[in-house]
Amino acid sequence: MTHFTTIASGLRFPEGPVAMPDGSVILVEIANGRITRVRPDGSTETVAEPGGGPNGLAIGPDGKLYCCNNGGFNWHENSGILAPHGQADDYSGGRIERIDIATGTVEILYKDGDFGCRLRGPNDIVFDAHGGFWFTDHGKSRARERDITGIFYARADGSLLEEVIFPSENPNGIGLSPDGASLYAAETYTCRLMKFNVTGPGKIDLAAGLGGPGIPLYRPAGYKFFDSLGVEANGNICVATIGECGISVISPTGELVEFVPTPDIFTTNICWGGPDLRTAYITLSGTGRLVSMEWPRPGLKLAHGAD
Repeated sequence: MTHFTTIASGLRFPEGPVAMPDGSVILVEIANGRITRVRPDGSTETVAEPGGGPNGLAIGPDGKLYCCNNGGFNWHENSGILAPHGQADDYSGGRIERIDIATGTVEILYKDGDFGCRLRGPNDIVFDAHGGFWFTDHGKSRARERDITGIFYARADGSLLEEVIFPSENPNGIGLSPDGASLYAAETYTCRLMKFNVTGPGKIDLAAGLGGPGIPLYRPAGYKFFDSLGVEANGNICVATIGECGISVISPTGELVEFVPTPDIFTTNICWGGPDLRTAYITLSGTGRLVSMEWPRPGLKLAHGAD
């Protein structure tokens, strides 16, 4: 097993880690409806309490946090493993929130119905070099049905929300190549990594794939699921893999570079920090841990990441 350092434990399904310049990591605790800062010594403090199901996080061009809020899950806990289970009984609707890190003020930037868009369960987010952001909507599962969802583009000032890709197979993780020309999305239930050719801010080649815009890049064998993803500086895509428990590192041409095992079936997210972006922070959500390890290659410096 790969060597990890446990930074914090006792978190309630942590996801969406963002490495900060002071060595702390800001993440969500989905099951607590909370944004939490984890200090290097493992201590925690609440940044904001948006409620619902805060999921993906990113720093925007204004230095504020942008949060994909999925509206909430029900939860099942067994043998020390916490797992999301369907749409929350008190589901509060999908939305994109803007959060002031200093004050904890939560502002709803986009909500279900804005610009004619359906937001069921926004999941993960990535900013581009133009100040806009892409995000996935993973949707919600109910007893005998599951939402059909898409991939969206929005402006950080609240002036544009557009569903660019529809349908998408319950997309989860999302990221951009170093040159911004490729958009990657990880589909959970199909366990596919999809690529889309970006032609401009919020625009993709709608005829790039067989019968649509998506180009299947990689799919592992076996019974597995893809969660969130991060991109390395060299363009490799690192996809959190549920079931096999670890991080699948995939080249831009669709080859498996390596698989980094982890000790949690719900390994969900990866991000990078440190002066050389070689410290990987990984959320082990089922057991409520944030861990770190030295990564063999540097992560990609994000467009509006914390400096």
